[in-house]
Formats: sequence, structure tokens, C-alpha cells
Amino acid sequence: MTQTIFITGASTGLGYASAKLFASKGWKVIATMRDPSKSDLAAIPGVTLLPLDVTNAAQIKETTAKALALGPVDVVFNNAGYGLAGAFEGATDEQLQTQLDTNLLGVMRVTQAFLPALRAQKSGMILTTTSIGGLVTFPFNSVYHATKWALEGWSESLAYELAPFGIKVRTLAPGGIATDFASRSLVMTPHPAYMEAIGKTMKAFMDPERRSGGSTAEKIAEEAYAAMTDTSDRVTFVAGDDARATYGQRLAAGVETFRNGIRERFLG
Repeated sequence: MTQTIFITGASTGLGYASAKLFASKGWKVIATMRDPSKSDLAAIPGVTLLPLDVTNAAQIKETTAKALALGPVDVVFNNAGYGLAGAFEGATDEQLQTQLDTNLLGVMRVTQAFLPALRAQKSGMILTTTSIGGLVTFPFNSVYHATKWALEGWSESLAYELAPFGIKVRTLAPGGIATDFASRSLVMTPHPAYMEAIGKTMKAFMDPERRSGGSTAEKIAEEAYAAMTDTSDRVTFVAGDDARATYGQRLAAGVETFRNGIRERFLG
């Protein structure tokens, strides 16, 4: 029986790669993005495009209804998101609100919209792209980390309450992905008091040796597929060799030793 996956943030990057991968495996794919007219995914057999801005609560309800009108949805892949980096003190209230609306509340609202249908069919999965930044922290990413750590905790708790209805909850926590995330999906919050430290941190982030350990969007899409088809009761799936290495270091060294290492590497 053909399965259906609903993907948010499918215009580029991981969402785009996942839409292509699942379609190639015979899944029906409902790929959503703010402006579907700019996507070439519609040319792929089995892919349906729908408009969705996850900060628009009314559109979430409308798009969910359109998706379910096409038939049962087996997997809801919450993938839309972006980064907010820089000094917390420099963040405007609008920047804080938009980050929370997109990365956290958007995920919650999309999930909530699908739950009645998933409960009724007594099966399904909620998969959410978090980040290695939902399991460890780096300097000058505090608001982004707040959303991703929140998603990890929310997902772990939600898994308990949805299990009796046959619904699994999972997170995908990738490390670096070779996309245009830094230029397209990163907003900066500058503040004069922190610029020297921000410069050191950004230099460390952009170090070619560090970035070489990242994965392609296609590789992480394969790991998303593996997470969705895994038969265990795991919630969090760390994705990418760099993310597994980083998280392994935190677990092995302990939180404070790991934090000292991050401080040295990113702030000198």
C-alpha cells in the first residue's frame, strides 16, 4: 500500500531532497512551501505541491484540510525552520517572535492540525527536524537553541501520549548540511558590545576543516527515511557523522568539560 508523507519547508535543502527521495521510493509526497510556483518538484510523479507558511495559523488549517482531502497521511515531516544567530541582547522583539513562530509554534500547530486524522486511523508518525543544536549549544545561537531544545523536549513528551493511538513521534537532529542555509536561512542579531566575540565564533563556524565534516542534504534525507522506517521506539535520531561525533563527545566528556571545549574553540 502506497504511503503518503507531508513535508513542510520543501522549497530547498533537506525538505527538497526528502521530497525527491520519498517520491523515488514510491511514496506519495505532499510538499509544502510558501511559494510553490517557484518549485520544480511538481514535475516529479507522485509529488503534490501546496502553499504553506507555518507562521500563518489559518493557512495551516486550510492546507492540512487540502492534504487530508487527497487521502490518509502517514507521516508529517515538520522540516520548515531557519537560524537566528548573534547577540541575544541585539535581537528585536519581532525577531524573537518570528523565530519562535517558525521553528516552534509552527511545528506544534501543524502537528496539532493532523492529530485528529492520525488518531482516527490509529497510525502515523510525526517527524520533526531539530538540530544537533537541540542537543548541544554553541555561542551566539541562544534563541535558535531555545527552539530546537524545546522541540526535542516537546517530542519526547508527546511520544508518551500518542503511543496508545499508534502514532510515533521522532526527531531528526542533523549537524552541518551543505546547503545555502547560512545565506538563505540565517538571520543575524548584531550588537556593538559583542562584535569581537561574534567574529571569533563565526570564524570558527566557517572554518573549512570544520565544515568539511558536514553532510549533503541528500545524505540527511536518507537518514530521515531510515528514521521513519526504523521499527524501534527511539525518539531522537542524530543525523550526520559530524553530529554523531559532537553529541558523542558531549556524552563522553560530560556537560561542563564539553562546554569548556566549546568555549576554547569558538571564543579562544
